[in-house]
Amino acid sequence: MAVNHDIVAPASSGSLTEALRRFFREFALQDWLVVVFLSTLLGAVLFAPPSAARSNSLAHVLQLISVFSVTLVLIRGSLVKHGVVAPLVYRLGMFGPVQLSYFILAGLLPVVNPGNLDEQLYQFDLHFLGVEPAVLLDKVVSPTSSEWFAFFYFSYFFLLALHVLPMLFFVKQRRLMSEFTLGMVILVCVVHTTYMFVPGFGPIRHLTFDHPLPSGMWHDIVINTVNSGGAQKDIFPSLHTAGPSFCALFSFRHRDKLPFKFTWPIVTFFALNIIVATMFMRWHWAVDVVVGLSLAYTLSVLAPRLAAWELKRRDAKGLSAVWPRFSRAPEAGHASLTSTTR
Repeated sequence: MAVNHDIVAPASSGSLTEALRRFFREFALQDWLVVVFLSTLLGAVLFAPPSAARSNSLAHVLQLISVFSVTLVLIRGSLVKHGVVAPLVYRLGMFGPVQLSYFILAGLLPVVNPGNLDEQLYQFDLHFLGVEPAVLLDKVVSPTSSEWFAFFYFSYFFLLALHVLPMLFFVKQRRLMSEFTLGMVILVCVVHTTYMFVPGFGPIRHLTFDHPLPSGMWHDIVINTVNSGGAQKDIFPSLHTAGPSFCALFSFRHRDKLPFKFTWPIVTFFALNIIVATMFMRWHWAVDVVVGLSLAYTLSVLAPRLAAWELKRRDAKGLSAVWPRFSRAPEAGHASLTSTTR
């Protein structure tokens, strides 16, 4: 019996090693990016001083990690292959934790970095611009301008939803989908991580203004939304700038396709107004906006190249789809990839 055990053990060990190798080989670039992102959140919380808030943040981060980990096991481990269930599980379990991480930042950011750099950011703007845009825009505050920019500030959520949701659930061109989703995943992960290193509340709490923003329907909606669900110290870089700008640049890049042929001017118009609104509403310093624009432009250049590289790599190695496709049949691996419209 001892001899048999000695023979079986190495075989089982070899099978497990091969299974793990196959599992990690199936990881897409975006999977590794989220692994790094969630690990960074976890590390930041673990190194924070012990407190009730730290324990609460740690629980939230572990919940996100658990959801993402189970998703990878089910999908990259090929345990779920159903043509509807697998794509739905991966989209919710992969993209979901990245987006939901924003809602734990209100408690997490003060834990990992209790200070703020508002004065340094303000002085940076004064040094390079000579004036703070939020202060300059204070001169044009009126009920009309307040409602105009508050509307556009809030439209950020609809603009992103109108791009993200169709890309995740309806677009079948894998290169188009991979380019957009990879860019958005990198963008959100980078911004949420940077919040921890450059915390601040923005001009609204650091400066005094001559004219208070008048109350109005859209103004009140924005204020209530930020106060109830905002991360508060989430200013650098401006996600309200980076997200819409990336959508506008993506739309312009693909203006030869529908619907971008018609939507890119509208998206660009909304993006520009949202950018101004971030400073008019006194949430962001100019440097927040500049860095947000720079990030959006950088990703508009890098995302197409990275997405193309990832698709080519997976085709060459016969790996499963970056994003499992919705179909009536189980995910067919490499064979289904080659039949998907580029």
